[in-house]
Amino acid sequence: MTQSDKAPEGQVADAVRGNWVDRDAPAATRPYLRLSRADRPIGTWLLYIPCIWGILLAALQTGDFRAWDLWLILGCGAGAWLMRGAGCTWNDITDRKFDAQVARTRSRPIPSGQVTVRGALLWMAAQALIAFCILISFGTPAVLIGIASLGFVAIYPFAKRFTWWPQVFLGLAFNWGALLGWVAHNGRLDWPAVLLYLAGIAWTLFYDTIYAHQDTEDDALIGVKSTARLFGQSSPQWLRAFAVLATGLMAMAIYRALPDATPAQMVVAQLGTAGFAAHMLWQMHELDIEDVPLLLNLFRANREAGLIPVLFFAVTAML
Repeated sequence: MTQSDKAPEGQVADAVRGNWVDRDAPAATRPYLRLSRADRPIGTWLLYIPCIWGILLAALQTGDFRAWDLWLILGCGAGAWLMRGAGCTWNDITDRKFDAQVARTRSRPIPSGQVTVRGALLWMAAQALIAFCILISFGTPAVLIGIASLGFVAIYPFAKRFTWWPQVFLGLAFNWGALLGWVAHNGRLDWPAVLLYLAGIAWTLFYDTIYAHQDTEDDALIGVKSTARLFGQSSPQWLRAFAVLATGLMAMAIYRALPDATPAQMVVAQLGTAGFAAHMLWQMHELDIEDVPLLLNLFRANREAGLIPVLFFAVTAML
């Protein structure tokens, strides 16, 4: 191996080689950016995409896409980056002893000694405070909805210790943006937003079960639970069920949100649901639960799956 082929000092095992943190960030900031998963942006996308779903579907319902919604989309993007970072920091603080025992995670900043627990707590607080400053610009109803999500964020790292379904708690936290985006636009919570939220939870069960299959052997050794361990070789059947559930709930959310839509608008909006479903079917076709690199690539591919409805919602808004 040549010097140029070596991984940068401190690089996390499952980060993409040559990512911007390892390549361009000032050395002093790298451990903290790695702690926030800035070198692994897929989680930010998966947190952010339901926010866009909620904003766009709410705007389609009211027929009133405003400059304010552009701020909501940008603000949710910044907030997703910050709160994903804060959540990952909290996760790594609580899981530091488990992470030290798992091959894929022992290179993370806390178990590898790059960041102290005290430093991580301060970093988490700073990220959460900046995110709150963005949130208060969304209005009081959105602030209340946003604060309500913190319980799920706090509980999730512990879920794998007491339930075989920790992915449910991840879904509850990660898809809260569907409710937040809707309320930020409409000022109230309606059933289409709840259905969209439930669709996101089913989607999270789909993609995070795929992700969890990377660690089933280590998780079994240290006693960590997951849907991947629970389902085992039956995972493909469960994944198909989650994909069907996510698709059906999203279709219902669109139907409930757009009772007065023209046939063209309804067809285009539902084409987003069809594309979302098709992408998950493609993932199922490619799936091999024993192929760890493939599992990570399929998990990352869910950014594109989630962006398909975003594209079609945007096109629908122009009709």
